[in-house]
Amino acid sequence: MNKIRAAVAIPLLTLLLCSQAVLADTITGKVVSVADGDTLTILDASSTQRRIRLAQIDAPETSHGKNKPSQPFGNDSKQSLAQLTFGKVVTVTCDVTDRYGRSVCGIAVDGLDVNREQVRRGMAMVYDKYVTDSTFYNDQRTAQASKLGVWAEASPTPPWEWRKIQKAK
Repeated sequence: MNKIRAAVAIPLLTLLLCSQAVLADTITGKVVSVADGDTLTILDASSTQRRIRLAQIDAPETSHGKNKPSQPFGNDSKQSLAQLTFGKVVTVTCDVTDRYGRSVCGIAVDGLDVNREQVRRGMAMVYDKYVTDSTFYNDQRTAQASKLGVWAEASPTPPWEWRKIQKAK
């Protein structure tokens, strides 16, 4: 009996796991605001605003009041994302919701991978903790070698480390 259960359960489990990867939510909408270098808001076809966090990357922090200053290149990163997306129709492919209720997505504008472009420009770093596509590291190495954006600094602080430092203050 256990062999029969295993024979049925294993293929079903495999099918379930594979289907989760395929069931990404794809949405088209117009970018109506850019919060920082890795977060924006789109207005979808049903006129619903959706807050989107760019997957696989982490951008330098922008200022959050006088007690939380901007990280170097934080404003530049935000401007870069705005230049790439603001007012434009984007396609977002989401498969995760983060703890803040944001959809975590890949974003494309006219076929351009915006997440990857932020890394190529040195306006974001590959988010080691959440990266699933290791080819992002190739783009990061190229930006580092060219000293683009955050890589113009001798030893830039990754955004996730910056947040820890700011929180400790």
